[in-house]
Amino acid sequence: MAVERSIVSRERVVNVINGWAVLLPLIAMVIADVAYLANGRPDELRLLTCMVVLGLGVFGFVGFFSLQPNEARVLTLFGAYKGTVRTSGFWWGNPLYGGGRQGFAASGLLPSRQFRTKPASASAPGQAMGRMKVSLRARTLNGERLKVNDKRGNPIEIAAVVVWRIDDTAQAFFDVDDYENYVPIQSESALRHIANMYSYDDGEGTETTLRNNPDEVSEALRTELQARLAKAGVVVDEARLTHLAYAPEIAQVMLRRQQAEAVIAARQKIVQGAVGMVEMALTELSARGFVSLDDERKAAMVSNLMVVLCSESEVHPVVNTGTLYS
Repeated sequence: MAVERSIVSRERVVNVINGWAVLLPLIAMVIADVAYLANGRPDELRLLTCMVVLGLGVFGFVGFFSLQPNEARVLTLFGAYKGTVRTSGFWWGNPLYGGGRQGFAASGLLPSRQFRTKPASASAPGQAMGRMKVSLRARTLNGERLKVNDKRGNPIEIAAVVVWRIDDTAQAFFDVDDYENYVPIQSESALRHIANMYSYDDGEGTETTLRNNPDEVSEALRTELQARLAKAGVVVDEARLTHLAYAPEIAQVMLRRQQAEAVIAARQKIVQGAVGMVEMALTELSARGFVSLDDERKAAMVSNLMVVLCSESEVHPVVNTGTLYS
């Protein structure tokens, strides 16, 4: 059986009438109609006409709305999407343009849940506006700490901050049920997936890790978030990790492992440097002809120099007051 797929919405920008051009004539019409009713004695037909004109005038006031900068209003008429107004100012449109889902949510007739948005009052600007208004300003989603497993199966704690904004209002309103809940849920899912793709760290430094390559990981998170949120008309401007740590139950063990790896890496550098210095010393002594050493004396000299250069504590040399071979 064939399954009907939902149609992807596309935003259409429409122009509406300037509110001041309608407000003054509308006020004049209502005042004139009221004055005529108050001062005259119209017959039944004229009285009915005056009442209809008065009702239309009062009903016309419903069509006024205002938009602030970076604010838009989605226009629907009897369930059909008519377009989006993006220009800020005072406007007038068809009074029959519906309030839609966001208007009901703002009035409390429909429940609206908020998933991990901080603060809650700042996470629902579109619903508080009502009448299909939506904010186009950049918003910040400060995610909670999540406990997940990295690529190697180690439990870690991770959190991220996401900067996002609405780009296509039609997709945001008609392609997802509630974009303000859709964004944090998809952000959490993407963050969990990214954490599973990378290791927390790599002692050998041969692969991209969460701790050593934050820029690469953040870009991968932003790319995946953009792919997930595109269907809601959302653009992700930035996504970055704000917290990264091993889970408390393994933190001490991993700390000791990191310390051991650091000691080994430092020892390797010390040994490499000491070998280079010993080689340079033997080469310079042979080139300048200060002393001629056989293999046994060279081995003893190498041993003494390596002890001096690689020792962790201060070395106290023993001065030989005799000859070289005594």
